Order: sequence, then structure tokens, then C-alpha cells
Amino acid sequence: MTSDLASTAADIALLDNPIWNSLATRHAKFSVGGSLARRYRPEIGPLSALREVSSEALAELAAIVPADDVAVLFLQERIDFPAGWQIVRDGTLVQMVCAAVSDIPELEQRILPLGPEDFAEMVALATLTEPGPFRDQTATLGGFVGVRIQGRLASMAGQRLSPSGFTEVSAVCTHPDFRGRGLARALVAAVARNIFAAGDVPFLTSFAGNAGAIRVYEQVGFAIRRRFELAVVKPPV
Repeated sequence: MTSDLASTAADIALLDNPIWNSLATRHAKFSVGGSLARRYRPEIGPLSALREVSSEALAELAAIVPADDVAVLFLQERIDFPAGWQIVRDGTLVQMVCAAVSDIPELEQRILPLGPEDFAEMVALATLTEPGPFRDQTATLGGFVGVRIQGRLASMAGQRLSPSGFTEVSAVCTHPDFRGRGLARALVAAVARNIFAAGDVPFLTSFAGNAGAIRVYEQVGFAIRRRFELAVVKPPV
């Protein structure tokens, strides 16, 4: 599958604020917030967004983050948070977009769709491997596939953000017992093909320093588009 990214040039700017443009449109049913700040429901995850950076937007965000939770923001540049905000984690991210899925060697194992009956195992795998925020209902966002080896969930990948015309590949992870077999690469390619088949362009987000993961994504056909500054923050109590 391929996509003419030039033809989506008018829409590619949606990826400059992908969390907001997902929560304000296709994923509005999963969101809480208002006109300046939104986040996913806590059981889905802490991804949050500001329509634009302002003191008013930060105040609106503070009002929708539960006391025992955090907000995960993808910012175009680092910002100075007001007094009382706690930065739990930061770092630089890269956003990658796929114009065409490369030919990937087939696996010996069958790639299986994952559903509600798999959620507990998916949460356990994500907790072990930490591919990014993943909670009890994250998988309700859909599009998850996996590989089982000897009955165990060995590897998985799925879909997350979905601004109009684009869908994010996410939660890519492999159990340490099964690494080095090309499972993640095959699953990323499978999810990307499914996204193309649905009429969208695949994209994903990775830590800029995760050279191994970026190499895998490049093998599938993803290329770096831009960088973000990650901010995992707790508002003042």
C-alpha cells in the first residue's frame, strides 16, 4: 500500500498537534475537556493536548486531570509551566510518517486480531515492556494485532491517535523472551497496511534516542517528519 503524501499536504498540518486534532474530532467520544484543553478518559490513558499554549489552556487542563494522574503532552517546543506544576518526565520525540509499506519477510506465526478477551494480557505485556501509556481500556481505540507463541502473547501493536486522514501506530512491544525474531517489524507493517486499507496514512511517535525502534520503523517505510518535546506533568493540587 502507498499514499501520495503530497496530496495530503493541506491536511498534514493536523499532525503538528496530533493529540488535540484526534480528541477534537474522531476521538471526541473518548475525551474530556473543553475548547482549550482535552485529554483521554483516565481508563484509556493520560494523553492530553492544548489547542494552543496559553495560561487559560493550562488552567483548563489542570481542571480535567485527576488528582492521582498526569497529563502527557506533545509540545512543539519546551514551555515554562506555571508555579506549582510538576514535570514528571520530559524528552524529545520524533514523529514518523509512512508513505509506503516496505516488503517485510513473513513470520512463521500467524498475526492475530486482538480483542477484549486479550486485554488483560495486553496490559501485562505493556506494563512489562513500557511502550508508552497503556491502561485497562487503551485497546478499545482499536486495530490491535499480535503474535502468540506457545500460547503466550509474544508481541503486539495497535492504533491510537486518529486525526482526520491519519492513524497512529502505537503500543509496539515484544516480550523479552521473544525478541530478535522480527515480530515488532512484522506487526508494525501489518497495522500500517490496515491503516492504508481504511483510507488513512499511518504515522507513529518514538523517543528520538530510541535508535533501535527508529531503525525498525524505517525498515517498514516510516520516515521522520518532525520533533516534539514530551512533557509528562502534574498540575498543582
